[in-house]
Amino acid sequence: MSAPSISAVTLAPHRIAAMVLRYVYLLRSSWTRLVELIYWPAVQLLVWGFLQFYIAQNSGFFARASGVFIAAVLMWDVLFRGQLGFSVSFLEEMWSRNLTNLMISPLRPIEFVCALMIMSLIRLAIGMLPVTFLAMAFFGFNVYALGLALAAFFVNLILTSWAVGIVVAGVLLRNGMGAESLAWTLMFVLMPLTCVYYPVSVLPDWLQVIAWTLPPTYVFEGMRALLMEHVIRADLMLEAFALNALYFAAGVLAFLQLLKSARRVGSLLQTGE
Repeated sequence: MSAPSISAVTLAPHRIAAMVLRYVYLLRSSWTRLVELIYWPAVQLLVWGFLQFYIAQNSGFFARASGVFIAAVLMWDVLFRGQLGFSVSFLEEMWSRNLTNLMISPLRPIEFVCALMIMSLIRLAIGMLPVTFLAMAFFGFNVYALGLALAAFFVNLILTSWAVGIVVAGVLLRNGMGAESLAWTLMFVLMPLTCVYYPVSVLPDWLQVIAWTLPPTYVFEGMRALLMEHVIRADLMLEAFALNALYFAAGVLAFLQLLKSARRVGSLLQTGE
């Protein structure tokens, strides 16, 4: 085998610079890519920082919190996987460039949304049912023992996930695949504020106000009240449902407006980057 020539191994700085410039332009043209770079470290710091703060203040926490973390993980997965199942089904149409065909078919937008919600439930069932049995087998935690409260938790979480998924779908329609990262990451922005692993009281006062505007916050507070104090907080579930009804209606309206805007500017024909 002959040795490689000088020209074969010499780097071309101008070509490297051109590729770097391309990626800089991509970042600059999509604010979602920039946000994605920032919020992962921030979310991790906030979530585990607040959790550590709470545990440090409550030495008897673990004695009273049997099953709380496992329940929180399962409830969070309902919220996240519900939204992801909705968004991934929508993305499938964009990846296959089939969205334009759907938009010119007799299919109505609201029917499309309903189909995505059903697929969200199917994907969620496939992913979560085995996990609930693993929780029983490995940790002795039976989430189904929560009874009717579990149904209230589930309904509120899935409604929130659909509201977020509908808005994400609308943004994708309007902005194309440059906003794809929202489908994977937007729910994690809410994670520190919905107080999945710690009570709302841990947050600073000004953040508590924001947290109480999010329906999942009521669900996780209700879950902790049930497991730690053996109290069913129906008031929290009703407040969460009222907020969910408002956000879901707003999400549908936003989706329809973004779809209308996408048709007007022709972005339905440009589903690539």
